[in-house]
Amino acid sequence: MGRLIVIEGLDGSGKATQAGLLAVNLRGKGMDVEELSFPCYDDESSLFVRRYLEGDFGESPFEVNCYAASMFFALDRYVSFQKRWGLKYKAGGLFVADRYTTSNAVYQMAKLDEDEWDSFLRWLTDFEQRKLAVPKPDKVIYLDVEPSLGERLMLERYGGDAGKLDIHERNMDFQKRGRKAALYCAKAQGWTVIDCGKGGEMRCKEEIAREVLGACGGIFQPDALPADRA
Repeated sequence: MGRLIVIEGLDGSGKATQAGLLAVNLRGKGMDVEELSFPCYDDESSLFVRRYLEGDFGESPFEVNCYAASMFFALDRYVSFQKRWGLKYKAGGLFVADRYTTSNAVYQMAKLDEDEWDSFLRWLTDFEQRKLAVPKPDKVIYLDVEPSLGERLMLERYGGDAGKLDIHERNMDFQKRGRKAALYCAKAQGWTVIDCGKGGEMRCKEEIAREVLGACGGIFQPDALPADRA
């Protein structure tokens, strides 16, 4: 089977940037890497994801229960795996993903009381990795950013137009609960956490990228990364 590295984080944490930099850095070491990004907004498989995030099923993410919303995102990933990258993965390919099954763990678990988190994680693992049989990540790297900083960065991305924010992005209570859920998942499932903020600002993206690359050393052969990162 192949290898899958997942870059996870709240909205505005720099996931796409760091996933792209990691792919570039690994290619620079002679590795054949394919990049993935979820949800697959340009594919019909993301129809229910898009409708959910646009608020068609309720203006608050809490109006759609965690199991229904998880299915929207999970089926989008299943279709992507079956149509796009499954064969290469099964042949030993290397993939870097901006979001993955881990996003369901972060965002959908945030809708539940904390005493339900463990049972939800068990359900999610069984549903996605056993019943749908999408690959389990070899490494998950969580980019930790304060929700208030993430909100500011998202607004900058959208030119200050708050109307472009989806129902996850514009709900700060949800983002805060998501961060708490993410840090819980990181501890429970062995994710690597990288602190991306410093003094109310994002750290240098190249500095973060070096930490991301170093965190991946354990899933490669000892000579695949520099000695101080392997």
